[in-house]
Amino acid sequence: MEAVRQALADALRDDERVFLLGEDIGHFGGAFGVTKGLSDEFGQHRVLDTPISEEGFVGAALGAAWMGERPVVELQFADFVTCPFDTIVTVGAKTHWRSGQPLPVVIRMPSGGGVRGGPFHAGSPEGWFVGQPGLKVVCPGTVEDAYGLLRAAIDDPDPVLVFEHKRLYRSLKASPPIPGSRTPLGRARVVRPGADATIVTYGSGVQTALAAVDTLGADAEVVDLRTIWPLDETTILASLEKTSRVLVLQEAARSTGVAGLVLSLVGRRGFELLDAPPALHAPPDTPVPFAPVLEDAYLPSPGSTARALEELLAY
Repeated sequence: MEAVRQALADALRDDERVFLLGEDIGHFGGAFGVTKGLSDEFGQHRVLDTPISEEGFVGAALGAAWMGERPVVELQFADFVTCPFDTIVTVGAKTHWRSGQPLPVVIRMPSGGGVRGGPFHAGSPEGWFVGQPGLKVVCPGTVEDAYGLLRAAIDDPDPVLVFEHKRLYRSLKASPPIPGSRTPLGRARVVRPGADATIVTYGSGVQTALAAVDTLGADAEVVDLRTIWPLDETTILASLEKTSRVLVLQEAARSTGVAGLVLSLVGRRGFELLDAPPALHAPPDTPVPFAPVLEDAYLPSPGSTARALEELLAY
């Protein structure tokens, strides 16, 4: 959370065209406190509280970006992206293609479960935007990338959707990111090298995968996609060439998200590299349960991921 706040503050200082808008992001500091204090430092003209109308203020952000500003929108929960979906996909994603006009707008969305948010406040809808021409979609899974991906997104001339896993806001800790650093969009990173299998994941899945590998004691490689659209096909295939086995791990339901894109890539371009069928570990195709015992069973855990990896290695 501090890394995201610092990225926003540094962007506001570095570029007078940058401004923030969203529900309760001013004095209240946002639903999760990410923007706390920014209104005091930069003023209400650059940290704007909006009405409860996602389609309205996302549309306003697109108009501001068209006029040369660099707006950063906060949606209180990623689930609410259904409201401005048409604005983002029909208008925002196609503006540069149809007019040649850059549209530098960033939309930040707290996503994911594990916080007892239930079916309306704990979804992982990032997959709805994978494959949409004109958009970029990023999902940070480390403190460093929470800062670096956001700074790179604000610099980018195209619309960028940033899905920030809300459970990581206060649970993931690391050294402060280097001020001004950027994480390049569209590039995955091998966070743990290995030889026996590849786990392709992103967001909250990064920590889950690392814990699963440690639990099992396996020599598995963990690839953090970081940007899920456009996909870094080169890094995925290079890892598969080394390990010959792949497990895709995501918190989005199994029939959504980026998993289908990764598995399609493996089938099309990595088939000859495989020593086992590609595997998928993801929740079932249901909304996120509210009851704690059901949510815990629904979400991938280090234990369940370790079992999925063990099954893949045993093939």
